Amino acid sequence: MTQYLTVTHDVYKEAAENPQEGLCCTTTPIWQLPGLTIPQRMLEMNYGCGSTVNPRDLVNNPTILYVGVGGGMEVLQFSYFSRKTAGVIGLDVVDEMLTACTENLGEAEKSNDWFQRDFVDLRKGDALNLPLEDESVDIAAQNCLFNIFHDNDLKRALAEMYRVLRPRGKLVLSDPVCDTDMPENVRNDDRLRAMCLTGAIPLQAYIKRLTDLGFGTIEVRAKRPYRLLTPGHYDVEQLIAVESVEICAIKDPMPNDGPCVFTGRTAIYYGDEPLFDDGKGHTLALNQPLAVCDKTANALFSLGRDDIYVSDSTYFYDGGGCC
Repeated sequence: MTQYLTVTHDVYKEAAENPQEGLCCTTTPIWQLPGLTIPQRMLEMNYGCGSTVNPRDLVNNPTILYVGVGGGMEVLQFSYFSRKTAGVIGLDVVDEMLTACTENLGEAEKSNDWFQRDFVDLRKGDALNLPLEDESVDIAAQNCLFNIFHDNDLKRALAEMYRVLRPRGKLVLSDPVCDTDMPENVRNDDRLRAMCLTGAIPLQAYIKRLTDLGFGTIEVRAKRPYRLLTPGHYDVEQLIAVESVEICAIKDPMPNDGPCVFTGRTAIYYGDEPLFDDGKGHTLALNQPLAVCDKTANALFSLGRDDIYVSDSTYFYDGGGCC
């Protein structure tokens, strides 16, 4: 195990044995669902920076892989929707975290009459070498883990997720991103990296790693302020803003003209005809907004028409797009 992964292991071993509410700071409200009670220790061990649980992903009884189980909150939330034996596979490389998750799921079983412990199959496993067969899961998820990896390990972890997903399966992830160049001294600080502060890469670089693997559709579902690295508190010369992002990468076939990346852009036609057809499969109804991928947005904008409005990226997308 490399030095930075050894430090990461030690940080999360300690976080398992002594819950640290400030270790990560989720930017997404905790799901409030009928009949779902989350044990307090699970809440204290919510070490993610967003959420990977989205009901529209969880139809047709998917098999779900969750890497880096933490205190078990998201595997419990996923189980709420799947409710089948081994419907959720939870992996972690830290023995103490697996123990804590097991205990927390036991408490969850006592307080949720719908939940059965065998809904979750907890296993020891490494994100860099997933102990699963090819194309064996419908949803793969991770929350605030992959940003810890150095670049070669990040590519390997993402490739492993791609490998185990079935065709049209979804990789749902939440991670910190940062468009400011991270100084090498803090980027290479193993403890700060383990704390999900300095391993963040630019969003577009993250998206490229996903599309380079073959994911044909990328949805940037949310992007929010997350942490600040400030002079006086960290060894930096200027304020560095880190954001959290929620992304869904879909194992669709790659379109001939490149991936469809949704970053929350919208097109609206306001001309004299009831419809505008771009001749490429996209129809805009008069004065009706259509969510469009960046590729389509740029193509529409390049037409130079004065009757089509194309918005900038909002980095919020919840479906219903052009592709």
